[in-house]
Amino acid sequence: MRFGVVPPEQLEDALARSSNGYAGRPSLRNFERHYELLVSCVGTIDPVLNYLLDIKEIDRAARKTLIPAICAACHPESPAHAITPTQALINAMGTFNQLLGGAVRSVRLILSPFHSIEMSTNTMQYALLRHRFDFAAAHRLHVPDFSPQENTRRFGKCNNPKGHGHNYQFEPCVRIGLSKEGGSHFALAQLEQLADEVLIAKFDHMHLNEDTTEFAYPNGVMPTVENIAKVFYEILGAAMKKQGDDAQLVSMTVWETDRTSATYPPA
Repeated sequence: MRFGVVPPEQLEDALARSSNGYAGRPSLRNFERHYELLVSCVGTIDPVLNYLLDIKEIDRAARKTLIPAICAACHPESPAHAITPTQALINAMGTFNQLLGGAVRSVRLILSPFHSIEMSTNTMQYALLRHRFDFAAAHRLHVPDFSPQENTRRFGKCNNPKGHGHNYQFEPCVRIGLSKEGGSHFALAQLEQLADEVLIAKFDHMHLNEDTTEFAYPNGVMPTVENIAKVFYEILGAAMKKQGDDAQLVSMTVWETDRTSATYPPA
């Protein structure tokens, strides 16, 4: 669900004037904020209607609870101005879930195409922070025990003796502890700093097979996207434990291309 942020007192009128559901309602007119919501629901499929919930009901409930709370947090003249995104969700998720008969499992607020916060209705003590990073690197898919012909058959161009490059992206999913006010001791800036120090500085613009111990033969693993996700998870997870904050790395997703990715550990 995409939506534009307008002053709370203008929201109802703005919705009435907007019909473009794909680009977001209400529609943007000037330099306004634009966010997205992903709502996950669970339950039993209705035996007559053959769906869990009417999507229009979810939409109406969100526009009655979640979106006004977010708009209020963004509006400088609102008493709720400048509260955290997690607090805005905490303030509205209970009523939102009630309107949908308790079927809501989680709500994910996408603050930018590369950053989001997700909260579960099971607990308001934690949230999931996701943020995407990128790095460029070369690698080669090659099994030393295979013959040259077998390596070529298995890996094709990816077995190029001099390697080949990718513009990788990786996204850690971090569980952060929340105070009663919805704040956290672990901020996005800390995740960015850690990712830069222990992952980007180490692997960016490197030949993974030749320049890193994690992926070099014979003691390293082959730098497939699956292994990169596992190695990145282990390195960043260990660095976060040393921080001692109430934050835990839940998973690591790595994209080799926009169509190929791997997540470790698997859900």
